Amino acid sequence: MDWNRIEGNWKQMKGKVKEQWGKLTDDDLDRIAGKRDQLEGKIQERYGLERDRVRRDIDDWYSMQRW
Repeated sequence: MDWNRIEGNWKQMKGKVKEQWGKLTDDDLDRIAGKRDQLEGKIQERYGLERDRVRRDIDDWYSMQRW
């Protein structure tokens, strides 16, 4: 997976991330700034999910994005 695409297009991707994980706030998304590890941690915190589950969910979401 090439996460650099997400980091490079973070301003455009924030809306898609928020659609998927609506409990993330705009401030959360600004702090995450496209960093996958920060996104994983914040999703884990907001949703109370295990880290492995969050990683799978992010991978699934990423694979469904249209580039």
